[in-house]
Formats: sequence, structure tokens, C-alpha cells
Amino acid sequence: MTGLHSFPEGTFLHYLPHPVRERLLALGTEARFGAGRVLMRQGEASKPIFVLLEGLAKVSAPDGGHESLLAVRVAGDVVGDMVPLTHSLHAATVTACGAVRASVVSGPAFLDFVRGCAPAGLAMSRFIVDRLRWAEQSRLDLAGYDTPACLARLLLSLAGRHGRPGPGGLDVGVPLTRAELASLAGTDPEITGKALRDLRRRRLVRRCAGGLEILDVAGLEALADLRAF
Repeated sequence: MTGLHSFPEGTFLHYLPHPVRERLLALGTEARFGAGRVLMRQGEASKPIFVLLEGLAKVSAPDGGHESLLAVRVAGDVVGDMVPLTHSLHAATVTACGAVRASVVSGPAFLDFVRGCAPAGLAMSRFIVDRLRWAEQSRLDLAGYDTPACLARLLLSLAGRHGRPGPGGLDVGVPLTRAELASLAGTDPEITGKALRDLRRRRLVRRCAGGLEILDVAGLEALADLRAF
């Protein structure tokens, strides 16, 4: 079973007391999904809940003929929870980003679990609030800045939640394409590509096996205008 402190802060499993976490995982069936596998599609009403145990998943939705990346979910997060909670359709598509291991729990079982267990209900409330806060803070953080600063702020934000030490610096922890970075930052993909090349030229970041690695956190913070924080 998973250790007590194995999941990042802000994820659902992080907020669950260990015995309660084990009860939740006992309700599901463990499954593995390869890169590119769609866990759920926008507009569908499928009920399974996916409790992510390993790997990353991307949350996306169509936007003007293109696929817009809305968020990234990591181990400890839950996806698909809003359908049984709100009796609605999936608002976005969730796709495995690399290999993903998850516990698949039926919607009714998950709903009963959250309703009948006070710590689980509190954890779900905190998880939802954190999700909304991160989305709102990201929007505010990027407002009014040019593309290089937006990109720097986004990379620092992603590394703050998902990052891990890399061979030469701080691995951002999320393997995103240029278009996906632009989507999250709300910037033009071509301009984002130029800004990314400039960051690499200045030795602030570099490509790595997992995507991007921050080589100079202080330098990137200066570019992001975060030096006072």
C-alpha cells in the first residue's frame, strides 16, 4: 500500500488520513493506462472515478478548433469526481500523459464514501477548493505579463507543485509540448516557442527526458518578476 506522505500537497489522497485512504482504495480496482489513453471524454456521462496513484494526466477541451490544455493531474489527484457529485456530463477530456496507474472506483461507491465519511468529505472540499484556487491564481499570475514572463511564471508554478530534483537543476515534472505550455499560459504557440528557445539560450532551462528542467531558479524568478516574493 501507499505510504502516508507519498502524495503531493493539494491532492485528494494527501488530505485523506491513512486508514481512510486505504478504505477508498479498497473500493476500487487497480488499472494501468498507456500514454495517450483517454480515461474520459468531454460530454460523456461515464461514472467511474479515477484515483491517480502514479503518473500524470492532462485535462483538455476544444477551443476554437484546437485542443486547449486546462490542467494537469498528478498522483494523489482524483479525476471524474464532478460527474457523480453534480450529476453532470464530463466538462473536459482526461488523457494519460505517459504510463498511469490508477484505482478505478464506481461513481456511486465514491459518492457513498464521500457522503458517509466525514474525513473524506472534508478532504474532497479541500481538494476542490485547492483546484479552484490554483486555476484562479494561475490566471491572476499571468495577467498583464508578456510571453517570456508568463512562461517563466508557469514553469515555476508547475515545478512548485509537480517538480522534482533533476541531474542539473529542477525538473518541472510535467512533460508538456510547446502548444500545451502555450495553452496553459494563454499565449500564442509560435511566440511561446520563441520565448522557450530564448530561455534555453540564456541557460535558464533545458530539455530533459521528462520535458524541461529549470537550471537557474533565481534567474527564472527574476524574469517572472517574482524577486520580491
